[in-house]
Amino acid sequence: TEQEEGIAGKLLQEIQERLRFLNEVGLEYLTLDRLSSTLSGGEAQRIQLATSLGSRLVGTLYVLDEPSIGLHSRDTHRLIKILHDLRDLGNTILVVEHDPDVMRASDVILDLGPGAGENGGKLIAASSYEQIQNIPGSLTGRYLAGELRIPVPGSRRKPGVQQVKIFGAQAHNLKNLDLTIPLRMLVAITGVSGSGKSTLLHNVVFQALSSAKKQNDGAPVSAAWNRVEGAEFIDEVVLVDQSPIGRTPRSNPVTYIKAFDAIRELFASLPESKKRGFTAGHFSFNVPGGRCEVCQGDGVVTVEMQFLADVELICEECKGTRYKPQILDVRYHGKNIHEVLNLTVHEALHFFASAPKITEKLRVLDEVGLGYLRLGQSASTLSGGEAQRMKLAAHLQPANREIGRAREHARRAHILYIFDEPTTGLHFDDISKLLAAFRRLIEAGGSILVIEHNLEVIKTADWVIDLGPEGGERGGYLVGSGTPEVIAQIPQSYTGQFLARVLNGNGASRNGSK
Repeated sequence: TEQEEGIAGKLLQEIQERLRFLNEVGLEYLTLDRLSSTLSGGEAQRIQLATSLGSRLVGTLYVLDEPSIGLHSRDTHRLIKILHDLRDLGNTILVVEHDPDVMRASDVILDLGPGAGENGGKLIAASSYEQIQNIPGSLTGRYLAGELRIPVPGSRRKPGVQQVKIFGAQAHNLKNLDLTIPLRMLVAITGVSGSGKSTLLHNVVFQALSSAKKQNDGAPVSAAWNRVEGAEFIDEVVLVDQSPIGRTPRSNPVTYIKAFDAIRELFASLPESKKRGFTAGHFSFNVPGGRCEVCQGDGVVTVEMQFLADVELICEECKGTRYKPQILDVRYHGKNIHEVLNLTVHEALHFFASAPKITEKLRVLDEVGLGYLRLGQSASTLSGGEAQRMKLAAHLQPANREIGRAREHARRAHILYIFDEPTTGLHFDDISKLLAAFRRLIEAGGSILVIEHNLEVIKTADWVIDLGPEGGERGGYLVGSGTPEVIAQIPQSYTGQFLARVLNGNGASRNGSK
């Protein structure tokens, strides 16, 4: 009836308006029955943005933590339009970001630094995009100005006979793809949000190779692919993700990279330890002997609350040091084991300068940009990006040894390392360190496969596999594969369009320091 049409018309208009907002934030590929638990953090945040835009609130302060995570460069520009629309309604938008496009679109940039951890926390700049480029003390400004930059490689590694070929990739929205992954080089999987990158990497490549190498713990092999060739060229496939590296106070950076064993052995070798009969085990907080038994080496005591969250209190017996008093009497260069664990990685490299067995293990943390972490910092306090770089550091240790062995022409294990957006939460300078770590892994005989939206990484890749052309059902096709220069020539590739601008205007830094 006309009355029903009038009622429904208003509802349909509201529904269409809300769906339009979802499209504008780059979520057009999501199905309406998608479970919210399956959404990524970036997707959930953009849905909240669309809701806020629909509510048309004014005088509101919105605080967003890296809303561009998981977004292709094309979708980032759509996000910026949403942020501007919210601002123009009379709201204030505070965004934590590393994306240069978002910085360029900002009215004011607050730059913190100058370093990380103990070396950060100071306001370096509060200025416009143009002004920050002229502030010498701002590392961000120097990158934005082009004074420092990540250069396009002068030459790229060429594909050899060692290649992995996957036929009939058809999980989720993948359209029966056949693709080739060259080995012993940096390969980037690109494409707009929802184009099938994560599905290809996790559900097809990782599962297919794990199955071929019998690494899938007996899990049933899915029908996500037809067959895989070239698995014999790989000894092991490793997924380096952002999952936590430890969930207890006992897990920390030095235990994860096995440096704590060398530190404990050093303390056990001191004259005071020998006089008292202390072994390396006495300096561990994981086993009885030297640890405080009241808190069992945690440094805190958990008080269980019946109807509230548990409360952690500093242990009254050891005052949070984790050890018995007699263990703390043993000192190396004036510091006991508790004080050593409170050093940052940077400080520890100087402190243990005469102990190469320890510095060799700690140096890899510094190389991946984690020099600000404290040795005994609980792993449960690390962000996803920090956890991922911790895992990368653990793999860099054997890679360093392999580089040394390469000179002796020794047989090296060939490992394929898989990363899903490793630049999440990273500054330009951290990305530069990450790429240096990637080069070291490849020099040690490894191969690297990454999903990435960051153009700084894509432009330095040896090979690019671009999916699309759109997200959801209109995605899942292979748009193109080849060097970044080849992808930049493909008209229907959104990645290629943005890559062409970067390749045309980006070379070595002016001062040659990067």
